[in-house]
This record gives sequence, structure tokens and C-alpha cells, in this order.
Amino acid sequence: MAAEYAPHGSQEHQTPDFELSLPARPENVAVVRHAFGGLGDALDVPDHALADVKLAVTEACTNVVVHAYPEGDGPMAVSAALDDRRLTVVVADEGRGILPRPDSPGLGLGLPLIATLAESLELGTGQDENTEVRMTFLLDGPRREDAA
Repeated sequence: MAAEYAPHGSQEHQTPDFELSLPARPENVAVVRHAFGGLGDALDVPDHALADVKLAVTEACTNVVVHAYPEGDGPMAVSAALDDRRLTVVVADEGRGILPRPDSPGLGLGLPLIATLAESLELGTGQDENTEVRMTFLLDGPRREDAA
């Protein structure tokens, strides 16, 4: 497991970029969730926004663990970048891609939940044909129930 921090942005708005690479195993979902809790505390993210980030990241990582590697575990990469008060999180794997469930006409519940929690959600293929889930969160935004 490796974590990397690097300065990003101007001197006035120096914020950490965050990268975590670890095997896609169930116990590592909790490691990622805990790491984002620490990152949120370091960035003074409001509790309601941090809860949304942690839940969405947990769902994305759980999808990797459950669906990406049917033959065993493989790599899972999680990164975050802060631009002003907008946090972009990418969860990537080298697995088989996002497939509809055979017992459902669409995708499962995790991705729709992430779409509800995040300001934006993008699904795609990365540079090396890996699957990426890209989520963006506005860290100083209103609570979801206040925004309706």
C-alpha cells in the first residue's frame, strides 16, 4: 500500500493531492474510507460534506472489490485533487469494466447513490484501458436536503 502527497495550487491555496494504491480487498475499503476522513479533517470539510464524500468513495471502492476482479484481487487506485473547494475523486481499477447486473435491467444501487451524493459523476475508461469512476464534490455546498 502506498500513499503520496504532493503540493498543488498556488502558495495561497496550497492543498494536498492524494493518491492511494492498494489491493482491491474488502478490508481495504475501510482503509480508503478512513484516509478520506483524515483528508477531510485536514481540509476542514464540513461534517455533512465529508459524510457524502466518504459514502460515495466507499461505494465506488466496494464496486471495485465486488465486480472488477472475479478471478481474485487486483489493484485499486484512489486519488483526490482539490481545486478551490471542489474535490475531485477518481477510483480506478484494471478489472473487467462496469457491466449491468444480469438480474437487473440497469446498474446496481451504488452508482445511482454516488450520483445523488456527488455534484457530478463520470464513468469511463482511463489511459491504460482501466475503469474509472470520477466524482466531484463541492465541499462548502449546502446539505442535500437544504438544496432541494
